[in-house]
Amino acid sequence: MSAPDGPVGTERSLGQLVSAASKEMSELVHDEIALVKAQLTQDVKRGAIGSAAFIAATAVLIFSLPMLSFALAYGIRTWSGWNMAICFVLSFAANVLVAGLLAWIGVVYAKKAAKGKGPQKAAAAAKETAAVLGNVKPHPRAVAPAGALELESGERAEAVARSTA
Repeated sequence: MSAPDGPVGTERSLGQLVSAASKEMSELVHDEIALVKAQLTQDVKRGAIGSAAFIAATAVLIFSLPMLSFALAYGIRTWSGWNMAICFVLSFAANVLVAGLLAWIGVVYAKKAAKGKGPQKAAAAAKETAAVLGNVKPHPRAVAPAGALELESGERAEAVARSTA
């Protein structure tokens, strides 16, 4: 808990205790909100990386296949002397392998983003905190008869009405 505001040995008033409790509660709520934001940011980054990998895989298949396929097929033909049809099939297979690798990277990052349970964990923690604080009840105190207050020396005094201002 926090230290008393006054000198050592003095007790804080009820107002000071309520003020400190509300301040700490406010700080707790702000910290939990910051945690949710950080976890959401991490999940969004993972999802963005996965999406970028899928886009890159698509771009490889669409834009590089024609030129890369011809270049690779003619290169295989020059190197091996095989039939041009076989060379084009090998060229296509190499492009599919590259696209498959990029798609696999995309799946890995998409699964990591889907597994991110950050917001759910933070929401559960906030609900737990609210449940604990909702069950808190003040300690019972001895109630003096209406209209009279007991003083330390055993004398009785009349209660004084207080204004709400």
